[in-house]
Amino acid sequence: MSQQTPNAAGPELRADCEKCFGLCCVALPFARSADFAADKAAGAPCGNLRRDFRCGIHERLRDSGYNGCTVFDCFGAGQKVSQVTFGGRSWREEPGSARTMYEVFPVMRHLHELLRYTAEALDLPAARPVRRDLRRAYDRIDALTRDTAESLLAVDVTALHREVNALLLRAGELARASVPGRRKDLRGADLVGKRMRNARLRGACLRGACLIAADLSGADLREADLIGADLRDANLCGADLTGALFLTQPQLNAARGDRATRIPAALRRPGHWAG
Repeated sequence: MSQQTPNAAGPELRADCEKCFGLCCVALPFARSADFAADKAAGAPCGNLRRDFRCGIHERLRDSGYNGCTVFDCFGAGQKVSQVTFGGRSWREEPGSARTMYEVFPVMRHLHELLRYTAEALDLPAARPVRRDLRRAYDRIDALTRDTAESLLAVDVTALHREVNALLLRAGELARASVPGRRKDLRGADLVGKRMRNARLRGACLRGACLIAADLSGADLREADLIGADLRDANLCGADLTGALFLTQPQLNAARGDRATRIPAALRRPGHWAG
């Protein structure tokens, strides 16, 4: 069993661009849209990527039409691929390894996202009945992230996700069970543009719900399970997300909020939010 103490807010599960070879700016494709100002093919460096692997317009991404970059998070996968899988040797230094590095990156990102969720579940007091299984899952995934590039590319990500998701679902159910009153089940619901101002959603299941541009201003989202919920352009002004389950920084970054929005202590208030 790993000696590492799982911490969803720890440095290993946070992007550290200083230790990465700009992998999200090279490996991943994007198309000209409301989120990106230009087209870019997978494996092609973004035109804004500098020689030192830093973004040349990082401080003005939104003003430059690159909103998509501001809501992306690799959960620490970038530095893991750069420094562990490939031993600190960049795709510029060893062009022959570039293609493999680009293929490994999305696999590693998926594994790190699972680690982040599993670490949070392990920290839930109510999840004690499944804690041993969660710890086993965490250690197994952690070991995979430290394996060779070839082994990483052989991982059945779909099967692993299905296995871990069952544990996360159970952990979430146990955590929400202590919430008083009726708990709404809106799993996978299409709530695009839905007016839900001041909605009572404490302890609700919103796993995978599509909440694009939904009005959740003033909503009570305490202890709500938000894993995989699409919060792009959702109005969270004045909403209370204290103790929200499996809420990530990218989800907050994609939404709109203000200084009255209450968020979990482990997350950061996005700089573009009003107030």
